Amino acid sequence: MAEVLISLLVEQLGSVVYHHTSEGVKLVLKAKKDVDKFRSILKLIQNVLHDAEKKQVSDPAVRDWLDQLKDVSYKMDDVLDGWNTKIGKQETQGSHVEVRFSFRSNCFCLARLNEVARCYKIGSAIKDLNEELTQIYVDKNKFSFQSTMPAAVVNVEQYNPRPTSSFVDVSTIIGRKVEKERLVSELLREGRSGLVIPIVGMGGLGKTTLTQLVFKDAEVQAHFDIKAWVCVSDPFDVIKIAKEILELVSGIKSQDSSNVLEKLLESIQECIKDKKFLLVLDDVWTQNQTEWEALSLPLLVQTCSEGSRILVTTRKQEVAQMMRATSDMITLGKLSHLDSLELFYSVAFLHREQDKSNKGFADIAEKIVGKCDGLPLVLKTLGSLLLHKQTIREWEEVLNSEIWKVKVVQEEVFRPLLLSYYDLAPEIKSCLMYCATYPKDFEFDKEILIEQWMSQGYLNVGENKEEATQGREVFTKLVMRCFFQDFRQNALTKEIIGCKMHDIVHDFVQYLTENECLTIKAKGTHGIETSSANDRVRHLTLMLAHNGPFPSFISKLANSKILRTLKTFGSRVTAIDSDLISQLKRLRTLKLSHNHIEQLPKEIGNLIHLRYLDLSCNRYLERLPDSVCNLYNLQTLNLDKCGRLEELPDNMGKLINLKHLHVCYCDLLRYLPKGIGSIRNLRTLDGEASVYCSEEVEVLTLGDLRMMNQLRRLDIGILEVGENAASEAEKAELNQKVHLSYLKLNCLWDQRDNDANAGVVNALRPHENLDCLVIDGYKVSTWPNWMTTSYLTRLTVFHLCHSKSSVLPPLGKLPSLKVVKLKYLDRLKKIGAEFFGVEEETSSSFPSLETLFLGCLPSLEKWELGGKYSSNSKMKSISIVPRLSSLHIVQCPKLKQLPDFLMQNAPMQNLLIDCYRGFGSLSDEFISRIPNVTIIPSIYGVDPFFKGRTIDTEDILF
Repeated sequence: MAEVLISLLVEQLGSVVYHHTSEGVKLVLKAKKDVDKFRSILKLIQNVLHDAEKKQVSDPAVRDWLDQLKDVSYKMDDVLDGWNTKIGKQETQGSHVEVRFSFRSNCFCLARLNEVARCYKIGSAIKDLNEELTQIYVDKNKFSFQSTMPAAVVNVEQYNPRPTSSFVDVSTIIGRKVEKERLVSELLREGRSGLVIPIVGMGGLGKTTLTQLVFKDAEVQAHFDIKAWVCVSDPFDVIKIAKEILELVSGIKSQDSSNVLEKLLESIQECIKDKKFLLVLDDVWTQNQTEWEALSLPLLVQTCSEGSRILVTTRKQEVAQMMRATSDMITLGKLSHLDSLELFYSVAFLHREQDKSNKGFADIAEKIVGKCDGLPLVLKTLGSLLLHKQTIREWEEVLNSEIWKVKVVQEEVFRPLLLSYYDLAPEIKSCLMYCATYPKDFEFDKEILIEQWMSQGYLNVGENKEEATQGREVFTKLVMRCFFQDFRQNALTKEIIGCKMHDIVHDFVQYLTENECLTIKAKGTHGIETSSANDRVRHLTLMLAHNGPFPSFISKLANSKILRTLKTFGSRVTAIDSDLISQLKRLRTLKLSHNHIEQLPKEIGNLIHLRYLDLSCNRYLERLPDSVCNLYNLQTLNLDKCGRLEELPDNMGKLINLKHLHVCYCDLLRYLPKGIGSIRNLRTLDGEASVYCSEEVEVLTLGDLRMMNQLRRLDIGILEVGENAASEAEKAELNQKVHLSYLKLNCLWDQRDNDANAGVVNALRPHENLDCLVIDGYKVSTWPNWMTTSYLTRLTVFHLCHSKSSVLPPLGKLPSLKVVKLKYLDRLKKIGAEFFGVEEETSSSFPSLETLFLGCLPSLEKWELGGKYSSNSKMKSISIVPRLSSLHIVQCPKLKQLPDFLMQNAPMQNLLIDCYRGFGSLSDEFISRIPNVTIIPSIYGVDPFFKGRTIDTEDILF
């Protein structure tokens, strides 16, 4: 985490703008001198950080030096943040500020304050920190660090990679039969030449082993005229690779061949032209399109005989993207449990047949294999370790140890992970390391994880980009580098919304954050620590705390005064002591979800650095203390599923830096304070937050949304539609919110005045940039004007729920719409031409639609274009749902058949019907061309489409 911390500090300290008054000139100039000196030293240290990060893995003295550097950097960050907070509060209160230190999206100021002592205090703190940093800079000379470029642009690794070849003892390879059969089938399949097949997976999964197995397959050997295996690794040296290929296909020694790329490629082409050629490029790292195109391999192979192939192994999906080969990509998964046992036994019990049948050894072996979680490299490494341990007691010691502390694991297993780690940019490294604050096998929620990264300041370092946007990019990169697995997807949009981390990757990040992250399992009034406690711990995780007050022993295991993260998991804490809260002065992230907290101490308002507060799923929490409104830097407040929460403090408007307010399933929270309307930085307001449509109430109204122009996600329940309701709705100015991507309108009003209700929704016209629209409880028979045209040209997702309308809006006119979900529409009897937006001049309908869900439509009887549009000639002139690939039909008992245009033209990949008895016959021809068909009485618990992945069925059904 050192690199991103130093980068952030260098940026902050370098963006200072100094002004001063006559009486404070000496003080300010001295502070400026100290700040400039601190920054200069940091920049010098920054040049050797990449080398230091590598050496600290094997050298405890370097790790200690880095820890000292982080200590002083964290202290400076706290000084800057504390002063920024004080000055920011003064600005919001209308005080005059003359001196400003501006950085990132906030400001850090030295102002002419009434209490001059405050200036002396910060000056003294900076002076002391300068002395500490100077000594750290001197100490670096002990280690002979190499100065390098920033890690984001430096080569992957300076270690010599282990070379690979095609030679392998096939008899020693266990498992991968399915993967081998698929890959062999792809290689033997006739088709265009030059096809690139990437095999992608994390280090240690066996990508090279699988490729060796396939390369030596008898059918593959006979199928190809020429075969070549090149270990590429990093750097991607185009001349070196071309020379190796030429040597393998021609026999010309590399030292005898030309150094001119053009001549090398011509020589390769002469050797392989009109031959069936198989080329393996093992361990490719480069994402540089220019380097790949310079090698011209796909073009060369196209001159070969039909069916020639290029097989690539890599840890990075970006490599497959760069090669334009994602459609043929094979993502390698874990070994099955049975294959894992067989592999482990083949190593650990070599020449020990009698021990293999010993139940004591077998029971321990089963548990150790479970720890390895299907990773072949770990299975072989631990198997080799235990091969030489002859007693059950020795095996138990390995079983009960923290695996990342076993030396052989550090040397053999973590080495390939370190290669992937060093290839990451500093901010991505920090985000990855922060995952050590979660328990093993925990399912991350993507958006929650991103909000926590934001709270620690890991995002938007040196970039003028929305932090949440950068967070999603970081998450995607970690997915593509295979650091995450077991993805949970939204069933309809296919978007990844959750994932897990492989146990060995979790061990790896624990290993790298040993001095910063501590996990404690509570036991009574004491604690059992799962990592070594020390005074440098900044991220503390408490697990399994029993019903009762927050355990006091944590202050004995870590220095509470420097903690930046405090999280609980699987705990039942009922209260937090005010003294403990008062010690947590440096806290940025406080996660207390799923506890039994009844109230928070007022001292929580003193946590001036706090950015993230998660109190979700505390079902006994009825209100928050007013002091919460003093949390000036708070960015995220999560109150989801606080079922007894009745109100929020009136002064919520003081939280001017709040970006995300979550109040889902807070059933007793009937209104929000009016002051929330003054939080102009708000990005997220969700949970069907109650917003009134009347200017006569002293709570948050639609008109109060006017100034929230930074909103990205808005999920509100509209209450009390009174007089001049449409006018109040217009004040929200949703059409001016250009950043709004998700809008959910839950219409909670009654049906007495349909004209007024229709006017409200018509006035809530969003900006045309909207990406997702959800309308729930719409009880009016007509649709707002902005939904009857193609106005929402960028809309990709539309959900309509609990509507009383018998007619659907003409959604077929929307050119970008990919997902449509219709559910609980009691009065809908027919889906006809109006839904498809078919008119006289229409040439296409739903041109981008990929997924359509129809659920709980008890009155739906017909689904057809109808009238003059039903003729075959007219249908042929209109392109209808040309990209529809997934159709879900759930609980539509009166629907008899599917429309003809679906049966004839749609490129269906997935079909789910749970009311099959209500349908007429579905032709065998129609069924046979759909790869995934599920016809069942209920979809509960069924994974019909996304085999091997978890579907968020709640999003389908509710």
